Amino acid sequence: MGFPLMERVVYETMAELDQRHWWYCARRQVIAALIRRLAKPPPNARVLEIGCGTGHNLAMLGEFGDVDALELDEEVRAVARRRLGREVMSAPLPELSGVPERHYDLIGAFDVVEHVDDDDAAVASIGSRLKPGAKLVLTVPAHAWMWSAHDVVNHHKRRYSKRALKRLIDRSPLKLEAIGYFNSLLFPLAAAERLSSRLRGKDEADLTVPPGPINRALERTFAAERHLVGRLPLPPGLSLFAVASAI
Repeated sequence: MGFPLMERVVYETMAELDQRHWWYCARRQVIAALIRRLAKPPPNARVLEIGCGTGHNLAMLGEFGDVDALELDEEVRAVARRRLGREVMSAPLPELSGVPERHYDLIGAFDVVEHVDDDDAAVASIGSRLKPGAKLVLTVPAHAWMWSAHDVVNHHKRRYSKRALKRLIDRSPLKLEAIGYFNSLLFPLAAAERLSSRLRGKDEADLTVPPGPINRALERTFAAERHLVGRLPLPPGLSLFAVASAI
């Protein structure tokens, strides 16, 4: 079984906002730093992004080599295809039918496995598409207690603790290389807002770009973590990453 498609409004909004919204812009910078610092793909690597959505990470991943992409939703895949400049695969997890095995130097699955019923099978299947020694860079939402309308509208199955993410990799055929939090600098603000929304009974998914000065300030704050992530352990954050290698 593959991961469910996100609600249409989420994808439509993502396609409009993924070049402007602070979260998308800053996260790309943090993920790029993780790849350079911890995954260290070879020059002209073969790269695959699983669950690429509208393709907003593809240009960044293209800095590391020749990028393939996979996305299930037909309309969203069309947006990603235009951005990539060639066909985008469609194959659900965990089967990944048609995706070649032991082929890639780097695979990114950014906020993907929380959508899958069987995340163990998904990670094992992803691992089988890596060359020996090649790396998976995985990100997931953190902290089950932060479950909100955002998770519901995105059809998440779970949020992860650091221990649960480590167990997921340890149960797989992959070797865990690094694990940690990110989006930590804004975590106290986000946690306070999440708890306040619950108390007010106004737990709603926010899909809008904040006013310009606020958007820029949030982006600068989150993006500043690119200097630290993978070098120093960050305190608890909104997200977790794991880097694992194929044996």
